[in-house]
Amino acid sequence: MRIATRERRARLGVRHRLAVKAGTPEEVAAAVVALHGTDPATVFLSAGARLLAPGPEPVERALYAEHTLVRMTGMRRTVFVVPAELVPVVHHSTMPAIARRERASMLKALAPGGWDEAWFKDVEASVLRILAESGDQTATGLGVLEPRLREQVRVAVGKPYEGVVSVGSRLLPLMAMDGLLVRRARVSGTWVSGTHYWALAQEPAQEPAQPTADEARTELVARWLAAFGPGTEADLKWWTGWTLKDVRGALAGTGAVAVELDGGGTGYVLPDDLPRDQEAGEPWAALLPALDPTPMGWQERDWYLPGEHRAELFDRSGNVGPTVWWDGRVVGGWAQRRDGEIVWRLLEDVGADAKAAIETEAALLASWVGEVRVTPRFRTPLERALSAP
Repeated sequence: MRIATRERRARLGVRHRLAVKAGTPEEVAAAVVALHGTDPATVFLSAGARLLAPGPEPVERALYAEHTLVRMTGMRRTVFVVPAELVPVVHHSTMPAIARRERASMLKALAPGGWDEAWFKDVEASVLRILAESGDQTATGLGVLEPRLREQVRVAVGKPYEGVVSVGSRLLPLMAMDGLLVRRARVSGTWVSGTHYWALAQEPAQEPAQPTADEARTELVARWLAAFGPGTEADLKWWTGWTLKDVRGALAGTGAVAVELDGGGTGYVLPDDLPRDQEAGEPWAALLPALDPTPMGWQERDWYLPGEHRAELFDRSGNVGPTVWWDGRVVGGWAQRRDGEIVWRLLEDVGADAKAAIETEAALLASWVGEVRVTPRFRTPLERALSAP
């Protein structure tokens, strides 16, 4: 069975809510499994590109008032925003192994300060007690209430990246990886602010039954295939950060079916998601932000992102910048200038209709972003060039 590139692009547009807009941020997050949250602005811009009525308010309500979306560390140690019901799946599929490695690394890095595992356990218990008694706190506030978080040590001595870190800067993120803490409402500023309160992840009485690691990996791969399929083993290994053995085990658990992809190679889809050679609907345009989950969803990208565009659209670490899309393909990039203007540049000729649709999307984006200024955390060549005065 074969799934043509045309059908893959049609699936992308519909399933990622780019051709058919969503009504709520929760629908958006579920459609792409998880929104990238390393850069706080990405969550809002990714949701806005997919919502019928874009704006920061519904996303803030879901994150900070209703808690239907949760910011957490997940696959590849990346910060994601996921639907609340998916938190146990993401956590148990990936985080215990990462947390163990991170804890060993932290103990090794901070050992010169004379701190051992028992000392860290005592600080952790203190942090949990403080949050239970006093409510959500910033990292600074926790440092006042638990001074041991402010203690500092020099790490990587003699290496180019030598520096001084605080205990809290290593311990609080690790507690989040262990599923003990989450980042809640931001402290101040606009929706692009990266300063948040730390909060207890969940009241013990509310904690549901937890999946096993195998169950969690199978469930996560099933959701990924529903959103991103067909995808290859390499795509899944890259997206999850798992071993190839774990990827193959999860694929087998879903009953995934192998299909042939244009250009060669084997992809996988869910058993009830076989190729239908579906006709694409109306062409669509989108301006997606840096680190958006759609361009970051596959390792093998030739079918939607021509290789000649990549040097302009990615930084040296492989992070994608703001992209312009036309009907399932990346055709350019965009940026916001200091005066707020949204500017974009095409990297190929797409015709007058496409340009008009892209201009409409740019105007819509500018209208709801308003006075906020967005600078991606990871700068790319084209974004730098477009945003320059």
